[in-house]
Amino acid sequence: MREEIRTKVAAEIKRRGLDAIVTTSPENFAYLNGFTVPSQSLLRHRHAISILSADGTLSLLVVDMEEATVRGLAPNTPVAVWKEFSESAMKRLTDELRTRGLSKARLGLEFKYLSAGDHLELSELCPSATFETCDELLRDARQIKTTGEIDLMRRLARISDTAILRAMESVREGSSEFDFASALTTNVFSQGAEQFRLMIVATGERSQLPNVGPTSRRLQAQDVCRFEIFSLISGYQVGVCRTAVVGTPPPHAERIWAHLIDCKHMVMDLVKPGASCIEIYQRFAAKLAELDLPPISFVGHGAGLSLHEEPYMGRTAVIGKQDDVILQENMVLGIEPLSYRAGYGFGMQNKDAILITANGCELLSDVTDTDRLFVIKADD
Repeated sequence: MREEIRTKVAAEIKRRGLDAIVTTSPENFAYLNGFTVPSQSLLRHRHAISILSADGTLSLLVVDMEEATVRGLAPNTPVAVWKEFSESAMKRLTDELRTRGLSKARLGLEFKYLSAGDHLELSELCPSATFETCDELLRDARQIKTTGEIDLMRRLARISDTAILRAMESVREGSSEFDFASALTTNVFSQGAEQFRLMIVATGERSQLPNVGPTSRRLQAQDVCRFEIFSLISGYQVGVCRTAVVGTPPPHAERIWAHLIDCKHMVMDLVKPGASCIEIYQRFAAKLAELDLPPISFVGHGAGLSLHEEPYMGRTAVIGKQDDVILQENMVLGIEPLSYRAGYGFGMQNKDAILITANGCELLSDVTDTDRLFVIKADD
């Protein structure tokens, strides 16, 4: 999988007239290498850097704390090391660029990730190099998934979906949100996930809050409950969200849920190669408005190595621009019809992962039957 990805990216480097790209973000390190460096995303100064040339040659620069881990996971890749407390990572990067004959090259940098201070230092150390953004190059490459990426994301979607379903089956009225979170994380790890992100456990009146974790609050009869988790393997992450009710649904819950599921099926019918992201969002917003439910600014987004990736199926498809994006085969998206503020003291959300196929789309999170509102057991 990595060789195919690096070959694709190297061809794009060459096509754009660059000599090499220098990646500094955890997401693009994982994209090019197939694994994450544990502390890179936790301590921003602990740079883990990939240098990929237009001819496909790859080398790495990592902090000394992570040397053993990286050498073990990339035994056939040249690895240079910078010392955390006595060396500048940008100075060691300059040395590596000089060693590879790239000190006067045209280089792509992640301008949206590398700090202004590091960029300034690198520019001063390499005055003969030309630095250009490679953010869009990597964004565009990551949007179209390889067969290996698709297989991994299908697995992750089912892990997240199964973990939520099993956790909903394990709790009942009187259980706490912490009880649910414990069951949820246990089920994520028992299926082989390496980590998770953004666990949302929001019950009762808290179901109206977009991104909240568990508390000691206990499930009560007629609670509407929102549960979401992103399961991770090799840096890739796929999120799934489900909504449940404790016992008998409160007034309007079943009607609103049925409408959100109608929105889900409508979006899936619209998603196919050649479709406009903005037009899909406009159709969704009009459908949601049939029940006077206010939409958020998007109904779907790209998935892969970040919680959200472009394109968005929203008011705009690219953050900060008024650009549209036309969907292509082998994109993987998260779609999430939702209403946080339904107007009745609860919020509802359904999030699925889908793959764009030649003629439409495939549901990857296919474990839970979302056509019905899941019922958590209430006390007799």
